[in-house]
Amino acid sequence: MTVVNRTPRIGGWTRVVTARPRLSLLLALLVTALAVVAGSGVADRLGSGGWEDPDAQSTYATEALEHRFPASQPNLLLLVDAGRASVDDPAVAAEAKRLAARLASERGVTGVGSYWQSGSPALKAEDGHEALVAARITGDEKTAGETLDRLAPAFRGTHGPVEVRVGGPVAVRHEMQTTIREDLTRAELIALPVTLVLLVMVFGSAVAALLPLGVGIIAILGTNAVLRGLTELTDVSVFAMNLTTALGLGLAVDYALFIVRRFREELSAGAEPRAAVATTLRTAGRTVLFSALTVAVSLAAMLLFPQYFLRSFAYAGIAVVLLAAGAALVLLPAALVLLGHRVNALDLRRLPRRGRPRRTAEGAAWGRTADLVMRRAPVFALATTVALVVLGLPFLGVRFGTADDRQLPSTAESHTVQQHIRDGFPGSPGGGLEVLAEGRATRAEYAAYKDRIAALPGVLRVDGPLVEGDSAYFTVLPKGEAVDDAAQRLVGDLRAADAPFGTAVTGTAAVLVDSKHAIADRLPWAVAFIALVTLLLVFLLTGSVLVPLQAVLLNALSLTAMFGAVVWVFQDGHLSGLLGFTDTGSIETTLPVLMFCVAFGLSMDYGVFLLSRIKEEYDATGDHRESVRFGLQRTGGLITAAAVILAVVMVAIGTSRVTNTKMLGLGIALAVLMDAMIVRSLLVPAVMRLTGRATWWAPGPLRRFHERFGVAEGDTRPPASEVQEPDLDRDRIEVRG
Repeated sequence: MTVVNRTPRIGGWTRVVTARPRLSLLLALLVTALAVVAGSGVADRLGSGGWEDPDAQSTYATEALEHRFPASQPNLLLLVDAGRASVDDPAVAAEAKRLAARLASERGVTGVGSYWQSGSPALKAEDGHEALVAARITGDEKTAGETLDRLAPAFRGTHGPVEVRVGGPVAVRHEMQTTIREDLTRAELIALPVTLVLLVMVFGSAVAALLPLGVGIIAILGTNAVLRGLTELTDVSVFAMNLTTALGLGLAVDYALFIVRRFREELSAGAEPRAAVATTLRTAGRTVLFSALTVAVSLAAMLLFPQYFLRSFAYAGIAVVLLAAGAALVLLPAALVLLGHRVNALDLRRLPRRGRPRRTAEGAAWGRTADLVMRRAPVFALATTVALVVLGLPFLGVRFGTADDRQLPSTAESHTVQQHIRDGFPGSPGGGLEVLAEGRATRAEYAAYKDRIAALPGVLRVDGPLVEGDSAYFTVLPKGEAVDDAAQRLVGDLRAADAPFGTAVTGTAAVLVDSKHAIADRLPWAVAFIALVTLLLVFLLTGSVLVPLQAVLLNALSLTAMFGAVVWVFQDGHLSGLLGFTDTGSIETTLPVLMFCVAFGLSMDYGVFLLSRIKEEYDATGDHRESVRFGLQRTGGLITAAAVILAVVMVAIGTSRVTNTKMLGLGIALAVLMDAMIVRSLLVPAVMRLTGRATWWAPGPLRRFHERFGVAEGDTRPPASEVQEPDLDRDRIEVRG
């Protein structure tokens, strides 16, 4: 056979991005430099909260109490340890009172109270050796953090007969921000060199390996600039920076792998660099565009939730996806035109490969895998489905909770303080419920209401009321844990209790109840949004009715192992010693939503890569079975390599000392590996073999709709029978089946 001479049309977009490649790259360098400047200091402007619903009753009550009764909402705690002495010892009491008076005189501090001032048993440890000084640092998170930085060194440590540790919510938030920044730097130092090594193993060429890293760095720096701008308009969570790094590197590698890989195929087939770029953009480029849109849609669903923790991930995720795709579709083609055949330069595998026999045709192992799976399609489809369902069963026992100090490592000072309070103080300090009463009332009415709520099931003690004008508040201590089922039922009972005035309930359990309600209310809309838009995008790509349904259902199935592992490991505490975290017996309410949106988008990313290549071959040959085999043969190694690299990045994120970040990183790493190695390699070809040619069916009206509005790959590649198979040994993906 002879190689068919292909001279693909140079499209308008190709001319735009390759007309002045040097100018394009120079402008990219300039924009990146501006992004570095614009995004500098972004971490200092990000918050560490955002789990609560801003429109919930608990949020309203908390803000009202902070304004009217600052002492009711302390966010700074000084744990005063008297050693072997009693906290009632005169010398200890005198020093503690001096510390409290000094704290009250500090700028930015209000509502100072202590055991030695009030005599409250809730502020004294049961063994009598520790007690608390409580206060409120005013201002937003940034201002409160700056105040804490100023105060903590002066109060922490030994003061006469006592030892003081600094804790409380403001200390937890501040320490969490600091820890996340440090962990993110370490994760980047781990991920970047490991990713480069893996890319060299995949491409062989050091030049080709550097291209995805360049795309990723541009996406990350650009997203930091976007987040910095958003902090001027709204609250943004510091946790979003982890997603920026993970998706910036991961998607840049995915998109650049796909584009560079296709470009090298075209060069090997004899195309000139500009013509190779044209074919690459019409095929792999369109796939990248659709992939980016599906990932962005999954992340955009988090904008439907009111918690700024989730919305922050949508901001960061959408920005980094679009920037990664933009760099891959604009800057990468310009670089490929300039490099031409030099994209294969510096083949670092030549020396290890010398003296070894040449390997068989590219992707042969993946082709054999596809043949095996399709010969036993019912067995593979049933076995993989059952296995994935079984792995997801632990999620049926999920219990939702709130993020607290136990997110931090056990050695963190604020965690130590809160643990001492949990273990050694009566009741549930810091876990009480506050009831805000609004409206004029008599002492008798307040007393009657107090007796009424004190008689509710699960109430240990009711303190108050503290009255200020037409407002008052009561503190209700539950008998059990701060956020257990009984405490959550108590929230409902308090809100339903009759009162001659308006009431609003807040506290840790109330925030959890409201957060769960907000998520349950919006979750069906978010799932429907993701499913419908994904169905539409995949239909526009394939023109099939069945393929989009398969894609959505198999994607969802691929996430079961992640959710099961999250509950088994992080809720139930298995491997807590090995992974270095404190299990709380629950999962933070917003985490499953976040992980679903991210993992579903990444799974669709790989799904689009595989389906687009299968569809391209089916359009050229009309042979369904061979198209499935060809698609897996050509993309199996590519998808697996991309998944391994993304998993490395996510595992680097998962080395964080903050539990939620660890859960996110390790959970997503597991999800992408299961998707690439099980779902795309085994389940998808098995299901497509079972559905046969009906896979590509669409009713007449939808078929005509696709012909008018859909997107075809547009490749001018002739049928495989007319083309001599080029030697792609140097292009080969190293990851094997």
